[in-house]
Amino acid sequence: MKQPVNKNDDIELTIDAYTSEGAGIGRYKGFAVFCEGALRGETVMCHIIKVTSSYAVGKLLSVTEENGEVRQKPMCEVFEKCGGCSLQHMKYACQLEFKRERVEQALRKIGGVSIEVPPVLPSEKTERYRNKASFPFAMIDGRVRLGFFAQRSHRLIPLHDCPIQSNDTIIAMQAAEEWANRHKISAYDEQEGDGILRHLVVRSTTEGVLCCIVTSGNALPYGDELAQVLSTQYKEAEVPFAGLVHNINPKATNVILGSRYKTVYGRDEQTETLCGLDFSVRTQSFLQVNHAQTEELYKTALDFLDAKPDDTVFDIYCGVGTITMAAAKRAGQVIGIEYVPEAVEDAQKNAERNAVTNVSFLAGAAERILPELVEKGQRADAVILDPPRSGADKDVLSAIAGSGAKRIVYVSCNPETLARDVKILTEYGYTPQKVQPVDMFPQTGHVETVVLMRKECNYRWKT
Repeated sequence: MKQPVNKNDDIELTIDAYTSEGAGIGRYKGFAVFCEGALRGETVMCHIIKVTSSYAVGKLLSVTEENGEVRQKPMCEVFEKCGGCSLQHMKYACQLEFKRERVEQALRKIGGVSIEVPPVLPSEKTERYRNKASFPFAMIDGRVRLGFFAQRSHRLIPLHDCPIQSNDTIIAMQAAEEWANRHKISAYDEQEGDGILRHLVVRSTTEGVLCCIVTSGNALPYGDELAQVLSTQYKEAEVPFAGLVHNINPKATNVILGSRYKTVYGRDEQTETLCGLDFSVRTQSFLQVNHAQTEELYKTALDFLDAKPDDTVFDIYCGVGTITMAAAKRAGQVIGIEYVPEAVEDAQKNAERNAVTNVSFLAGAAERILPELVEKGQRADAVILDPPRSGADKDVLSAIAGSGAKRIVYVSCNPETLARDVKILTEYGYTPQKVQPVDMFPQTGHVETVVLMRKECNYRWKT
């Protein structure tokens, strides 16, 4: 059947919905057309760049009728080029409602559950809230530049500033770019497989700033000078400088960090304070990027968990043990499971640092560790589940059901995989009780969600 639009057509479109990433959706002669940058309630002109059997994708040409209740002027000059933020053109209150609707629709359409989703907990900051950035290097017009990749590509958009990054990370970005050009140190070229500088990774915590330069080989030319430059810059900004780390990643891969690290200056770790606890983290450690909202997220999760003094809790995908130890304040015993061995090392150190004695950590894939625990007879009263964007492994979900846990608190950064896993857990006898979205990432389509599930019937786990 012939579609009503063809590639390179220019069409007028009225927007009435959004994709999960925030692109506008309209109907042209009943046929769905996605148009990035268009907002609900607007009439736009768009240029068709892709046509499939069920939908088309258009590029926004102009806004014929603007929705002033939703649209605002983006705060970043490269908003339409950079792939980092997709909702800067949407007023913040409308961003929050978009995210609430996204969670609600995912749970209903994918998860098969109808549950009231309350308003999203807003972020205290909508600018300068990110405490971590990974800036790729690239050669542009004969100069080394740092920035972010354009959406769905590895084409660098050079930056001088980024309004959602903390000022502390921008200091490092500007200093590293100037240093690289002063010494003519080449940027890595993915296509050719040559060049030296790959990424600059910067994290700012309550203690200070830790920087990491990623190179394609063992050498870091003028690394000592970069450390001195950064030390001076942060001293002038009155920000503590924790250290400079050199990471070596010789592989032809999109993965940012390699497996080898060298400390160039200072320390290779820094401290972050969350929920009244101090956590030591390294460059490779996972830590939420919005400090104030992380505490809101954890408070919500722990309130949902409602752990009792004699409860045993499993914290699956526990990272460096942040929420594990916060839960241990209320529970009898908490067992953390984490795939990254360095994170487990940090988690164990963090437990000692905070004198938390009712936690233990196991290193390995959760889909292997958790079934082994349950098979040996270890049971849980409650489970905290905070998987990566891809969601939880089916074997993990099955073993949770077999653990005897009556309560699951699922923390997710992806409403669609959350909804998929919620559907599986309902088949194991769990029912969603409460949902709370938390905005960790203003100006983007991303949202964190906390879901409480309770067991309504028994499930016999099969080994």
